[in-house]
Amino acid sequence: MGIEFFKYHGNGNDFIILDNRDNQVIPGNSRIASLCDRHFGIGADGLMLLEKKDGYDFSLRYYNSDGFESTMCGNGGRCMAAFAYSLGTAGKKTRFIAIDGPHEAEILSVDSRGSMVRLKMKDTSVGGQFPDGYFIDTGSPHFVKFVPSVDAVDVPAEGRALRNDSRFAPGGCNVNFVESSSAGLTVRTYERGVENETLSCGTGVTASALITASLDKNNEGFYRINARGGQFTVRFLQSGRQFTEVYLEGPAVFVYKGEIII
Repeated sequence: MGIEFFKYHGNGNDFIILDNRDNQVIPGNSRIASLCDRHFGIGADGLMLLEKKDGYDFSLRYYNSDGFESTMCGNGGRCMAAFAYSLGTAGKKTRFIAIDGPHEAEILSVDSRGSMVRLKMKDTSVGGQFPDGYFIDTGSPHFVKFVPSVDAVDVPAEGRALRNDSRFAPGGCNVNFVESSSAGLTVRTYERGVENETLSCGTGVTASALITASLDKNNEGFYRINARGGQFTVRFLQSGRQFTEVYLEGPAVFVYKGEIII
């Protein structure tokens, strides 16, 4: 069966999107992995399905490039909001549901380069402190480690070791290496399910901002964050180690569309 696909990216974190509002697209794990393969498929960090859900504009189902359904994806959520708006399924302000619960998103601007999208993330709190870093769940589990220079880190090797650390068994976690300076935060992320560094990670930069805020009494409720693929803004309200009204802002860019056989 031939079906139209759409390719989007959020600061280099790229996705294949399928419109499954008619509940006809059910690709298996191996097929999803083959579509995400950068040599033999379309190439992407993950695949998302846009589906119907009573009480919401749409539902988001997300699969990592290993082919398995995963937890919340912040960049994916922003790209899906832009995609739903392009279809007329949602307006500039939308409410949808993902695996971690309800989300709200707003298209802040649209131009020839894509959309700027603000996504409301889940309320959360710092989950744990270790000698080498901090744990927090921002819709996906993240370990945040501060380093003097992110450029000096072997992210694939060090990230893989921490991702599989027994502290985070059995599911493992994503790993963020964070450099803090007067210019803001610089973050590099190793993503589980992709099993490599990605150019950016939405839940990862959110995790990095909130952990930094928990240690910085002078924060103003927002951080600008640089990833390898581009810049984000994270805004929030804070009460000690608790965070509410958490928003992730960044671009969502349509790349191209085509047809694949499922």
